[in-house]
Amino acid sequence: MLIYAILSTILFIFVIAPIYLLVACFRHDLFIRLTGFLKIFSIKKIEGKTIMFHGVSVGEIIALEDLVKRASKELTEYKIIVTAGTNTGKELAESKFKDIAYQVLYFPPDFPPFITLFLNKIHPEKVIIAETEIWPNFSYMVSKRNIPLFIINGRISDHSFKYYKHLAFFFKMIFDNTYTKILTQSEMDRQKFIKMGASPDTCEVMGNLKFDIEGKIPDDMEFDKADCKVILAGSTHKGEDEIVLNTFGNVHNKHKNTKLLLAPRHLTRLDEVTTLVEKTGYKYGYYSKGDTFKDKDIIILDVIGKLAKLYYFCDIAFIGGSFNKTGGHNPLEAAIYNKPVLSGPEISNFRGIYAILTEKKAGKIVNSQKDFENETLKLLEDKDYYDNVCKNCSKAFEQNKGAIDFVINKIKNS
Repeated sequence: MLIYAILSTILFIFVIAPIYLLVACFRHDLFIRLTGFLKIFSIKKIEGKTIMFHGVSVGEIIALEDLVKRASKELTEYKIIVTAGTNTGKELAESKFKDIAYQVLYFPPDFPPFITLFLNKIHPEKVIIAETEIWPNFSYMVSKRNIPLFIINGRISDHSFKYYKHLAFFFKMIFDNTYTKILTQSEMDRQKFIKMGASPDTCEVMGNLKFDIEGKIPDDMEFDKADCKVILAGSTHKGEDEIVLNTFGNVHNKHKNTKLLLAPRHLTRLDEVTTLVEKTGYKYGYYSKGDTFKDKDIIILDVIGKLAKLYYFCDIAFIGGSFNKTGGHNPLEAAIYNKPVLSGPEISNFRGIYAILTEKKAGKIVNSQKDFENETLKLLEDKDYYDNVCKNCSKAFEQNKGAIDFVINKIKNS
């Protein structure tokens, strides 16, 4: 670890930092993150006991929401610190935890001087990391201070595991005497961590925090469906919008009251997506402008942080990142509202969740555009089939709850 710390420090100073600074001059998002990192120097040392929760980006912050809220009620002796690794993750954390967290910060770069400063400022008594954030220097330096360190909701995607398993000798060095517990979403994930070098005694299956989320009815209810059937295509990536738009076109030809809410994963693609929508000839508008389906066939979701609640208003949800190599996105954000979930075949990031949803017949994998179209039509035309799928969503959640209780007990007993 000493060798790694020295080499990573040299790499950070002479390679990573100069490149990052240069690129940040031209990219606003990186510049914002850089200023966020540097704010650590101005943080006053936090007095009293603290507990730190980390979620790298939007998905992890959403998964942590109910756990953090529960911790604020049951672990009242601690001040809660939430960290994120991306701009969107931090913005969402600030929104969700504004009345709970003592501070919301950027996770420090995995560079010993930054980590030392960070830990000296917040001096956490427990650190909880969501999913798969394995930072060697941070983990080692936390453990050297005898701070209990947890990975929760742990998962390893098939793509990542393909590379990680060849570095088991390195990860074993990190896992040994570093992590208090590695709590995984499934037995499959547990076995992956063990094959990467973690001790079987350290790894336990906790289930998935995402099954403990609550389907809250949106407060503002400002979205007007205009008495139509809405297909929400969420978190679409390059190459998927065409599939969605072609499917919608064919479905709309048979069911004129069908509308499309299209939500690209990255708003940097907004112009590209708008061009594709324009080519269809359908009337379209933007969510940010207050456009509705009263006079539009397609509405483009062009704001951050609204997608999860908009699943409440849809009738059928397509989850993007599944017709390309991304590996899919979280289908439970839609299923929690008892909405039928459709996804393409590339779902390696959420394989465990999809296994549950498909087994319970609460969701379906569509392998092609034609399958997507056929399943959408079946859901629109067969009311009994549609109602059963919706009921199965509720059953899937009911039978897989309990992860929050599991984690809270582990934290209390550490």
